[in-house]
Amino acid sequence: MTNLTTIIMAAGKGTRMKSTRPKVLQPLAGKPLLQHVLTTAKKLGSQKNIIIYGFEGRQVKDAFANESIDWVEQAEQLGTGHAVQMALPVLPTDGKSLILSGDVPLIGVDTLEKLSNTDSRFAMLTINIANPFGLGRIVRKDGKVIAIVEEKDATDTQKQISEINSGVYCVDNAILHNYLKNLNNNNAQGEYYLTDIVKMAVDDGIEIATVSPTYQFEIEGVNDRIQLANLERTWQAHQAENLMKQGVHIIDPSRFDLRGTLTVGRDVEIDINVIIEGDCTFGDNVKIGAGCVIKNSHIASGTVVQPYSLFDNAVVGEQNQIGTFSRLRPNAVTAKDVHIGNFVELKNTQMADGAKANHLAYLGDSTVGERTNIGAGTITANYDGVNKFKTTIGNDVSVGSNVVLVAPVTLGDKVTVGAGSTITKDVAEDKLVVARGRQTVIDGWVRPVKEKK
Repeated sequence: MTNLTTIIMAAGKGTRMKSTRPKVLQPLAGKPLLQHVLTTAKKLGSQKNIIIYGFEGRQVKDAFANESIDWVEQAEQLGTGHAVQMALPVLPTDGKSLILSGDVPLIGVDTLEKLSNTDSRFAMLTINIANPFGLGRIVRKDGKVIAIVEEKDATDTQKQISEINSGVYCVDNAILHNYLKNLNNNNAQGEYYLTDIVKMAVDDGIEIATVSPTYQFEIEGVNDRIQLANLERTWQAHQAENLMKQGVHIIDPSRFDLRGTLTVGRDVEIDINVIIEGDCTFGDNVKIGAGCVIKNSHIASGTVVQPYSLFDNAVVGEQNQIGTFSRLRPNAVTAKDVHIGNFVELKNTQMADGAKANHLAYLGDSTVGERTNIGAGTITANYDGVNKFKTTIGNDVSVGSNVVLVAPVTLGDKVTVGAGSTITKDVAEDKLVVARGRQTVIDGWVRPVKEKK
């Protein structure tokens, strides 16, 4: 909707976290709790995002320094009503505001769209749950909301109500400007409660609309490490379920972590303890072995990634064989039918169709031609302590084991490099090059032995 403001309460310390970091900076699915809420607000098209900060506010502001945010300080934490009061000086007088909490990270875009698009000037998110103990109950008369009653104030009859208040609202800004200034703290806690504006609206004859979330976890907050861990597993199970509905074969959803987004083709298979971070794409028939960590990478169809491989900003072509224990660092790019084997590392290296590096190699700042084979133990020495240099290897090259290619250096097509060589100069195509000391046997040499005491 147009003229939508989002107010996010993020001032709490989170004492039960036992942390030097504010609660809203604790991570869930690889991102701070507050980042989840802010990302959702931006997806809604919120024109103005107000964040109310408090404990360790500098940490919070620094973490979101690149975002367009109106920061408002709540120096003293005197309740939810007091928090939103702090936003009044920067709150527009027209339009509506969504009021969210920075420690309730998984509220869905669809849910908030329904909430913000009601015809009412005052809407709130409620849900029926099996065990509402400790939560504010929604009291209705003739189907209309007339009050929110907290657990400690509820009668026995009211305690049987299963509909609870989530603490998420969408309210006309004019109402907020009018009601928030009239809040008082005449209660046992000495705090200003946001829920009091519900009673004010009812007294003024404003009908309150209610919307329910699709999933209960959307309104679950985080107060300690146990709740954080439980919500993490709930969210991961939800993401795994969505992927399985798309046809992904996840071997064990309880041992799967998606900390970003994953776009998949058909018949993708993901083994246990795989972690996927950032934005990733897997093509048809991709298989990911156990224990892999894949970040911001794209893997084309038919590729098999063996266990315990690490990808970071890599682009992998079709029908590749990768791993085990391989590492593809930023700007590692492989074409079709490439083999990257055990304990092989690529950094800023491009490998053409059919190229292979199957064992114990490091290729940095390199290009490797078609059908070229890199022997075990081979490295490109790309760094002189100050600058990085490039190694260029042509097509159909055979590089023996334990070779050092000292960049900058170029090997032409069909070059053969003898095992154990250190290559410092360019080699023309079709040549055999050997650069190593001649084997010598030293007659009369005796290995030292320890003297017996």
